[in-house]
Amino acid sequence: MEKAFEIKLPQFEGPFDLLLFFIERDEIDINDIHISNITNDFLSYIHRMNELNIELASEFILVAATLMRIKAKMLLPRPEVDEQGNEVDPRKDLIERLLLYKQYKESCEELKVMEDDRGLKTTRGNIQKELAGIAMQNSHAEELMNLTLYQLLNSFNKVLKRFDAEKNKVFHHVVAYPYTIFDQKATVKSMLQGQEKVAFTEIIFSCENKVQAIFTFLGILELLQEQLIKITLGMGFNNFWLSENLEPEA
Repeated sequence: MEKAFEIKLPQFEGPFDLLLFFIERDEIDINDIHISNITNDFLSYIHRMNELNIELASEFILVAATLMRIKAKMLLPRPEVDEQGNEVDPRKDLIERLLLYKQYKESCEELKVMEDDRGLKTTRGNIQKELAGIAMQNSHAEELMNLTLYQLLNSFNKVLKRFDAEKNKVFHHVVAYPYTIFDQKATVKSMLQGQEKVAFTEIIFSCENKVQAIFTFLGILELLQEQLIKITLGMGFNNFWLSENLEPEA
């Protein structure tokens, strides 16, 4: 069996859009529509859609049934009345809905113009701030959706490198040594007191570590500058003798 060719090309957004088209085409007052003419036009449009095998929405069928019901009520010899005895216009509910739909449609058209106009403009601002805003809008879920196996392995590799770097990090401990030039000067003077002479190496080798040796050497230089001790050059390499200066120059 040959399959029928179907065309799915709606010309109107909904049944009320179609009714407004008929009203505007015939220049009819929306508050005084001719229900018979508009019903016939509406049904003719539905029949043409069926002939073209165009998919028909249930909203069109519902409005068509409503129009026929209103038409039938207006043909009845006894009109419907309310509690006060006033005649009820069967078109009232339809007209109110049409007016509301028209109001929303016109508002949407105005908003569309404003949207198009706004789309032609761009705001000036801080690029860094805008980039930060975009970054904040991206959720972790989106990041996970775009995550690849390569990116995952690359991130794991970086974490391992950071772990090794933290594990093998060199730490420098600053230690405050209990040495001062003043104290080492007093130590040198004490070692020279009552001695004819003392070898420079003996004084240096008496130090506990390099730091104390440095302070001791600086102390010796100050004592020499103050002429409180004397230095004598002996035979051989680095052969220095230190002694008290009992007669300092004025």
